[in-house]
Amino acid sequence: MQAIEVHRLSKTFLAKHKAAGFRGSLRALVRPQMQVVEALRQVSFAMDEGELLGFIGPNGAGKSTTIKILTGILHPSSGQARVLGLVPWQERRQLAYRIGSVFGQRPQLWYHLPAIDTFLLFGEIYEVEPRVLRRRIGELAEIFALGDLLDIPVRKLSLGQRMRCEVVASLLHAPRLLLLDEPSIGLDVVAKQRLRQAIQHLNEQEGVSVLLTSHDAGDIEVLCQRVIIVNHGQPVFDDQVAALKKRYLKFKQVTARFERPLAPDFGVAGAEVLRLEEGEVVLSFDARQTPAGAIVEQLSAAGNLVDLAIAEPALEEVIREIYQEAGHLQPGEGAPP
Repeated sequence: MQAIEVHRLSKTFLAKHKAAGFRGSLRALVRPQMQVVEALRQVSFAMDEGELLGFIGPNGAGKSTTIKILTGILHPSSGQARVLGLVPWQERRQLAYRIGSVFGQRPQLWYHLPAIDTFLLFGEIYEVEPRVLRRRIGELAEIFALGDLLDIPVRKLSLGQRMRCEVVASLLHAPRLLLLDEPSIGLDVVAKQRLRQAIQHLNEQEGVSVLLTSHDAGDIEVLCQRVIIVNHGQPVFDDQVAALKKRYLKFKQVTARFERPLAPDFGVAGAEVLRLEEGEVVLSFDARQTPAGAIVEQLSAAGNLVDLAIAEPALEEVIREIYQEAGHLQPGEGAPP
């Protein structure tokens, strides 16, 4: 069985259109004009059980709308979807026992109470036996490194600690599918790493399927093997993360450090010097035109190398290139958030 099946899914909203100027605003109050907003347009994709799938795109691309439909919160305007064999908006109660969801900007923990109180309440809601619930809380607390945080009021926890507790709350009933909408938003580097490690553990050890949306390309690079990129309510890319980078990989950067300072006019055939400082040089080269081996060979011949590193472009840059290619971004605009 596939974890998620989506076929030609569309969702439109009616939104008030505000005219410019005072008269337009006054007229809008008396007789507001409505306009149709297409959040999703004929979206189709499938996700296998046990898969860890990235679902990314700029703000307003339709990511959160898709997840809300998959959880049964929203009804689609047209199209079909099945989650673990169930139609979300028709069988929402049955589905709730099989999935977990976390919306990074919508907390579900009781703010003034310790997290353990919310966990016990959720255990009752999901009808988990007390003995099983206690064991499950202990297992998840170890995986997510909660330690003695369970008895501290949520308001006193750091953002990273709270987010780990949020994810644990969604996993108490042992769901088969976890839907994560921006779980790492606002977290520092250490907190993100801990959260990623915990999600990887659940996916590998318990076989939990994970659909992840994130503004942080690092989440996708570290966790996901496959990624779907959406924009203006439509998928513009669906493939393996490795294929994404390989297909759009043009330039690589090489950082080389030598024992002795380099000449001011130092250069390498087939590469552009981005920075030259004493014994360190940073080069950029087109991997389609010049093999990496040729660059390394020239650097080795230039002197005694102390360190050498070849880096691929960040995923943000790859996504930015996809949007520019499709005409969604103009040259000079930043990578999609």
